[in-house]
Amino acid sequence: MAVEARIRELGSRHHSLDKAIQDELNRPASDEARLKELKRKKLKLKEEMEALRAQPH
Repeated sequence: MAVEARIRELGSRHHSLDKAIQDELNRPASDEARLKELKRKKLKLKEEMEALRAQPH
């Protein structure tokens, strides 16, 4: 059950980063460095969620 809770937590953070990326893209002068960092963090969370899902329960 702890793994499921961790996946939900990571999913929530992933969604928050997705929103932050969209907000940044909607700004008139979006910061490319910030976008790159947000996307890197989002990808890391996705990879962590996939690794947790791949573990035997």
